[in-house]
Amino acid sequence: MESSPKIRAVEAFPTQSEGEELICLRDPEGFAEGPIFLNQYLAFLVSRMNGRNSLRDIQADFMRATGEILPMEQLEELVQQLDGQRFLDSEAFRAFHGALVRQFLDSPVRAAQHAGSAYEGEEGLLKNQIGGFFECSDGPGQGTDTAAGTPVRGLISPHIDFHRGGPAYAHAYRTLAVRPGPDRFILFGTCHNAMQRRFALTLKHFDTPLGLVETDGDFVRKLAARLPKDYFSDEFAHRAEHSLEFQTVFLRYMHRTPERFKVVPILVGSFHDIYEKGRSAAGDEELGAFVDAVRNTIAELPARYAVIAAADLAHVGRRFGDRAGPTPDSLTIVEREDRRFLEHVAAGDAEGMFGFIAAEADRRHVCGYPPIYLTLRCIDNPRGKLLQYRQWADLESGAAVTFAAMALY
Repeated sequence: MESSPKIRAVEAFPTQSEGEELICLRDPEGFAEGPIFLNQYLAFLVSRMNGRNSLRDIQADFMRATGEILPMEQLEELVQQLDGQRFLDSEAFRAFHGALVRQFLDSPVRAAQHAGSAYEGEEGLLKNQIGGFFECSDGPGQGTDTAAGTPVRGLISPHIDFHRGGPAYAHAYRTLAVRPGPDRFILFGTCHNAMQRRFALTLKHFDTPLGLVETDGDFVRKLAARLPKDYFSDEFAHRAEHSLEFQTVFLRYMHRTPERFKVVPILVGSFHDIYEKGRSAAGDEELGAFVDAVRNTIAELPARYAVIAAADLAHVGRRFGDRAGPTPDSLTIVEREDRRFLEHVAAGDAEGMFGFIAAEADRRHVCGYPPIYLTLRCIDNPRGKLLQYRQWADLESGAAVTFAAMALY
């Protein structure tokens, strides 16, 4: 029993069920067995579990706040339940986590962590699901004949769950079927959890229900050798991160002969510290060193490259920390701002794009702008074409996410 229990760094957001206001706790890293929902009394107790308050302190706080006596046995039972579901930063959780880290680092392959939940987990069902995204009313059609024209050099693709964003993925990846095809894909993906460093590399291949996607180990090793820091130190962040996994699934669908392509998977952390200190992205030494290393490695290892940003756009509403919303009117404003942002992307203006986010202090919570920035910086004079813009919204639960598909030539 933890004498001073501490809740792990998990998401907490308001929601409703049968007219009752609840707080949902969800583990973005996927270690907890599932989300849990707390009424106002349980939420009060959990909010006091900061690692400094003892159980007696929490019991006394509850008495002062409610005028009711909470039996210690009930509080201890709550702590045991939270620990059993892996919401506590406890000795038991640290042992569980340590075993997962060792298992992940020892394996040459990253498992398909979200198969069967965010997308179909069986090969035939997944092929049908993805094929449906191409053929539905919002999809681009299948188009498999190679068309003459400028090769695609990059993509902006969503990383939202397939059932919410499938047609947008299809619009992005169809360009690989109708344009001369790359055989090396540098993947920049949003990392949704904290990392010690700004980037995370891995040499692991990516398993999918459609077969293995091979990581270009030669490229990754040469890239790492050019960098001033060890960006393998956060490799475990790749284990549960969905942003790159979703891209490998679509790439494997588009490439029926897997030996014809490889990927370079790179997770990217936040850039908020750059603009919060009044600096520009162009003046950041770490970003500059990383971009130079990628570009120099591309020059050293000839191949047909494309750079893919796994990037959603705005996250708005109560679920994401806003005071209210979203509403149909607020989403109209969000779309307007999203499209202004995407104009910078289409123009290949990485610094203008970063400046746009900095000027609004990222009030729309655009989680995908760091991968998009790096994608633009790693392509010579890119020009983009917006293929589709979409919004997913649940007004009742107070959440909306926006995303887009764009091809870069």
